[in-house]
Amino acid sequence: MLLTGGCHCARVRFEVEVPETVNVSECNCSVCTKAGFLGVIVPTAQFQLQSGTEALKTYTFNTGTAQHHFCVHCGIKSFYVPRSHPDGISVNFRCLDETAGLSINRDTFDGQEWENQLPSGRADGYPNSVG
Repeated sequence: MLLTGGCHCARVRFEVEVPETVNVSECNCSVCTKAGFLGVIVPTAQFQLQSGTEALKTYTFNTGTAQHHFCVHCGIKSFYVPRSHPDGISVNFRCLDETAGLSINRDTFDGQEWENQLPSGRADGYPNSVG
């Protein structure tokens, strides 16, 4: 399914291709918890930024691998490049325009214990793995 989404002020807009059954991950790390982020991870080829490049700023911390993109006007992080899937995009399920017709598998990820969850540093074989 091809879905659209974006930030609150609509300066950042994107299209994303997802299956009819999506894996939505709720991470308890400090960033995802504070942002209320529910991640849908897709391969980069299934994500297309339609507008708003100039409105995006990037926040990084810890290893600097994750690229947290947010709109400088409204502050919403509608997608980012996750540390667990540096070859993918994690879209905030809550930033999708329409989710009717999707079947949702919701799981949790213990981001507070990231290194214990993914000791290899990648999510290969993890339920939300891409590719």
